[in-house]
Formats: sequence, structure tokens, C-alpha cells
Amino acid sequence: MSHIEQYDVKPVNKKEERNLYKKRVKIHPKRVNGTFRSLKWGLMIFTLGIYYVTPWLRWDRGPGAPDQAVLIDFPARRFYFFFIEIWPQEIYYLAGLLIIAGIGLFLVTSLVGRAWCGYACPQTVWTDLFLVVERFVEGDRAARIRLDKAPISISKATKKIIKFGLWTVISIGTGGAWVFYYADAPTLAMQLINFDAPTIAYATIGVLSFTTLTLGGLMREQVCTYMCPWPRIQAVMMDEESMTVTYRSTRGEPRSAFRKGDSWDQRGDCVDCKACVVACPMGIDIRDGQQMECITCALCIDACDNIMEKVGRPRGLIAYDSLANADRRAKDQHGSIKFIRGRTLVYAGVLVIVAAGMLAALLLRSDLDINVLHDRNPLFTALSNGDIRNGFTFKILNKSREQRTFSITAEGIDDLSLKLVGSEDLNDFTVPYVTVKPDRLQSFRLLATVPASAITSNAQSLRLILTEINTKKKVTYSTMFRGPEK
Repeated sequence: MSHIEQYDVKPVNKKEERNLYKKRVKIHPKRVNGTFRSLKWGLMIFTLGIYYVTPWLRWDRGPGAPDQAVLIDFPARRFYFFFIEIWPQEIYYLAGLLIIAGIGLFLVTSLVGRAWCGYACPQTVWTDLFLVVERFVEGDRAARIRLDKAPISISKATKKIIKFGLWTVISIGTGGAWVFYYADAPTLAMQLINFDAPTIAYATIGVLSFTTLTLGGLMREQVCTYMCPWPRIQAVMMDEESMTVTYRSTRGEPRSAFRKGDSWDQRGDCVDCKACVVACPMGIDIRDGQQMECITCALCIDACDNIMEKVGRPRGLIAYDSLANADRRAKDQHGSIKFIRGRTLVYAGVLVIVAAGMLAALLLRSDLDINVLHDRNPLFTALSNGDIRNGFTFKILNKSREQRTFSITAEGIDDLSLKLVGSEDLNDFTVPYVTVKPDRLQSFRLLATVPASAITSNAQSLRLILTEINTKKKVTYSTMFRGPEK
């Protein structure tokens, strides 16, 4: 006999329920100067320069071809990258590039941790750019904190409006630069100015402007911590020898405040100034050890090095280091970071193999391709004189910038004759010729006829040969000729 146990359920207080979610504390990173800050400036200018300038670069491909160096041309179904032209059926090149990017990211992470996140990730780059604007309008950390705490006033409202106005201009420029990759940049720019551009262009700019402003200006570190999956999988790519930003606790502890003239005996080098904390764009304390939020931007290194110089201690209390090196120092052992190890060799090897394969495929690819589709219904037709006829759809892809003429012949079956649908009634031994326009895929209807006496089985091998008239270059395609059961 079963029974039901009753439990007292305590009602959830709405206030307590809300407290389950930690309220965001806005981070006001302080500007620092140093080696890594200069490196970040350089990379920010370099990456933004590539993004904004690339659509305006020109590349002469000859008459009838677009002269934009990098162009994703959806109407023409082409991707142009300087001297490279990718067709839809060559999508495997895109797959190769994604593999190279993925393995390259694994290799960089195994060597120097989340260097991509700290220096080159678009979220980091645009957040840095927005912070430049914020500091320019509102001042450095202390001034921004005071401004946020101050009651609303004309001065505060003016600064906020100017800041968001500049952020909006940058965001619109971001979305605008993106659409230029999909159409001729000068032409589209004039259309946008004159409000003659396609609706999809304005919609794309609007969406990208909104996301850029929201992610880079408002959410900032929230994107890296809660939206990006990379912090949660980076540990798989790293090991004890991977370099990452590290607080050298064996040298810094015990920490305490320092006054000029104090002795350094019986204490560590860390003066507990929290310069590393206020410089961190993620708002973490690197002295607490490795943390998921750390993007290894190394700004805490610059901040700490500046303090160490002021108090007369050696730089490097916070530095790029490995966990293995930290263990060796704790044991009074000396060593260097091992960049060459099993993990990095595997990543580098796969990267080289994939890159070499893609390069070989690119260099050896032909500017001519064919594809032949056999009719499915019916597979064959019996003519009144007893001959057997098969129908094929013959597709010729001419990747060159010149019109080309080809002859079509066949091998494998005796007494076989070919005819193009729509051509004049020529005798069975006349070779069909086709002309294909430059940079074009054209389809032709091809009929192959074989005397009944030449049919030996219901499926015979047939090789179709396409020969260019001028260069004698040949491309072959193997298929089957279908006939009645024998």
C-alpha cells in the first residue's frame, strides 16, 4: 500500500529570487602605458586598417571582370581574392580555410594562451576603440566613476550624448564597411549616400551597427565571459608549458602596502596597490591565479611593471609565464618555456599538411571543368532502325577570361556517334563543336547513338573527351552507356 509524503514548500521571496542573478558591476579600466599596451595599439590599428581599407583595393582582372581586390559576388556566384577566383563548386577551399583558422587558433593557444582574445579578436578590438572614445570624452577611470555616480546634469548629459554619438558613428562605419565586401565599394558608397542602395544593404548596416554598439560599447566583458564559448574550451588546448599571464606569487607574497624607506625584508614585492586590477578590462585580480575571464591582454603586466619601477624593484612580478615554470621556481629550479612539445608539434604538423594541400590544389587546379549527367528516364531509347540512343546533359565550366571552342569525342564503344541537340543534322562521324563564353558555365544536350550490334551489355563504360581547339587541352569524363539486357 503506497502513501504520499507531504513536504512543506516555502514560498520563494521575489527579492531573493532576483538575487540569484548577480547584478553587473560596470568596469572602468584605467589606461596604462607600456610594451603590451603599445602592442595592442599597433594591432588595433593594423586590424582595423585591414577591415576598413580592403574593400577599396583594386585588382585588374581584365575586361568584363570586377576590379575589386576582395569581393563576394553573390549574383555572379564568385569569390574574388586578388588573383584567386573561387567558384561555388570549389567550396572546399572555404572548408580548408576554416580548418587552417581552427588549427592555427589551437596552436596559438597552446603556445601563448588566449593571445587571440587579448589582441586580435574583433570584440577586443572594437571594445578598445570604444574605450578610446570614452576616455576622450569622459576622462580616465576616476573621472568616469565620478561621472557615473553624479546626478544627471547638463554637463553629464552632454558628455553621454557625445560619447554615444561617436560610438554610433563608429558602429555605422563598421556595418558600412562590411557591406562593401559584397558589392563594388565606390558604386555602393554613392548609392548609400544618394539613398539608392538596395534595402538589404541598409538593413545589414542597421543590424551590424546595433550589434557593434551593443557588444563593444555596452556589454564589453560580458560577451567574453558569458557569450563566447572559447574561454570554456581553451583549457583543452593548453598544458602546463603554455605561456599565459601569471602573477609570480613566490616573489610577490606576502604582500603589503609600501612606503618610501621601508625595508623589503620579510615581505614580498607586491605592494597591494591593485594597479593590475584597475587596469584589467575584465575586472579580475590576476593575483588570484588562472581565471576563465582572463583574456591575456597583458595590460596588468604593464601596470605592475610601472609600479615596480617606482618602488625600485625588478620588473616582471606579473609576466607571461607557464605553470610548469612557476612550479620549478617554487622548487628553486631554473628552466625555460618549452615551445616545442608533442601538442604543438601535432598542431603545427596538421596546419602545414592542410595548408600545403590547399596550396597544391590551388596551383594545380584547372581552368576547365566538365560534368556529365545521364538521363534517368528513360535510360535509353530504341530507334526504329534498332540503334540505341542515350541522352546526356553536358556541362562545361570555362574559368578563363577568353571565349573557347571545344570538340566533343568519345572512346570505349565502337561505332558510337555524338550529336548536339539543336545542331544541324550532320552525319554520324562529324565531331560536335561547342563554344563557351568566358567565365561561364554552359550546358548542352548531347545524344550518343550506338548500333544494336555494338551493344554487349546493359551498361558499358564510355569516356567523353572535351578538347580545346586552339591549345589541344583535354578534359575527360567517364560515364556509362545504357542499353537493353543481353
